Amino acid sequence: MNTTEFLTIAGAIVPDRPAVLFEGQQFTFAQLQERVNRLANALADLGVGPGDRVATMQVNCPQGIELYFAAALLDAIYVPLNFRARAAELAQMLEIAQPRLLGIGERYLPLIQDVAGLAPEQVVVLDGPAQAGQHAYDTLLQSPPDELHFPEGEDDDTTVIMFTSGTTSVPKGVQLTHDSFASYLLSTVEPADPEVAETNLLTVPLYHIAGLQAALAAIYGGRTLAVMRQFDPLEWLTLAQDCRANRAMLVPTMLKRLLDHPDFHRFDLSALKVITYGAAPMPLPVIRQAIAEFPGVRFINAFGQTETASTITMLPPEDHVLEGSPEVVETRLRRLSSIGKPLADVEVMIVDEAGSPVAAGEVGEIVARGARMMKGYWQEQEATGDTVRAGWVYTGDLARQDEDGYIYLAGRARDFIKRGGEMISPEEVEQVLMAHAQVEDAAIIGVPDLEWGEEVRALVVRRPAAGTAGPAGTAEPASADALATELIDHCSRHLAGFKRPRSVVFIDQLPRNVMGKVMKRDLREEYGYPVE
Repeated sequence: MNTTEFLTIAGAIVPDRPAVLFEGQQFTFAQLQERVNRLANALADLGVGPGDRVATMQVNCPQGIELYFAAALLDAIYVPLNFRARAAELAQMLEIAQPRLLGIGERYLPLIQDVAGLAPEQVVVLDGPAQAGQHAYDTLLQSPPDELHFPEGEDDDTTVIMFTSGTTSVPKGVQLTHDSFASYLLSTVEPADPEVAETNLLTVPLYHIAGLQAALAAIYGGRTLAVMRQFDPLEWLTLAQDCRANRAMLVPTMLKRLLDHPDFHRFDLSALKVITYGAAPMPLPVIRQAIAEFPGVRFINAFGQTETASTITMLPPEDHVLEGSPEVVETRLRRLSSIGKPLADVEVMIVDEAGSPVAAGEVGEIVARGARMMKGYWQEQEATGDTVRAGWVYTGDLARQDEDGYIYLAGRARDFIKRGGEMISPEEVEQVLMAHAQVEDAAIIGVPDLEWGEEVRALVVRRPAAGTAGPAGTAEPASADALATELIDHCSRHLAGFKRPRSVVFIDQLPRNVMGKVMKRDLREEYGYPVE
């Protein structure tokens, strides 16, 4: 199924329903269709055709959604770029993608001044006046809507190139097809219904697979999409209340910032019915608090990555209900640390280094195959061959699967620590640390050691001193040395001895990308010095 049909279907069924809400602006599905068609005509006049790349660099806004559908109507390829990229990083991505056009926010124009091969006539300013030779987005929207465009490509043609998040030094462009999106949405989302009206709150950036999938799901489902430029906890709470949001997707750090906001309980969030979370590991204390603070909300843990076009496993709402017998509650608490089970339309296995399935409970790499997997990396045949083997996408995520089919992450393959021949999962140690009352955030890295090869080091963010109980119930927080000893002892009580940290470093905050993933490479560079 071609993704342009998502908008066509919703426009036919609920034409007068608001499709997009954005900072006081509102477009119905019929109006969105007209804007997309005007834009497609303008892009065609600028020479955009099948296979051409149309890149964007801007915070979340309606223009990003409109450009996707306009490009798809012309069988062109949409390339959303990280708006946090520096000039050198942006130049690198543009060199790889070679876009016919670049739609860019006015504030980011200085970044492209020295980009070789990018002419002014290739630049579309999305939210301001055009400079010499450039195009203004609002002017393009003045194109006549009369000529209709219909895509002629195949469902397995590339429709999006999405760059990996940057945990490696060289970004790779993941090619996602129309089927990559359609296979997921057709199996998980009901089409637009005149009798069912919902509002989705879009916070995750459109250059991330979770953000783009959320936007396309809302369009296909005939849901109103309330768009936030960037996440801010107070703005999120205000918008969720004012637009009576029913659905939202949050990464763990976003959810934690909402729960920790001093005004959280002042807002009426009773319209919320579904919160999906993912993109980074969810600390158990955070999801337990969220379940308590959002009564009546159905939580879903969705796991996937760009190469799998989003979700391949899910922990469903029923596993978040902490009610029933003590045995049931204990089982569900354990499962809250998992990423659930594979979705019905995706094949998922845990395999060893030879690609053979491992036994239940053993750690291996998650591999997946199905219609939604990436087509490959853009112009990276060798990298594609390393990741896609015999039709299986090797995710780089290590995990184990229990007897009931629930999958528990063990970390990234390159983050795993090998101490004296024993393999240590950073995530397992991090979960234990996060359960300590004086730990706000934590990450585990391996550091060189002459005797053991690698040792476990904990990077810990302490909870604010106010209200933090100190040793023996005193009001004073523990000293750094005392707390370090306490945390190591805490890990020793809950983990095998070889897994406990041998050193603890206290830092102000962990470096995270926009999706909440800890940038372990940055931590290793700064704190990965040998054990003394």
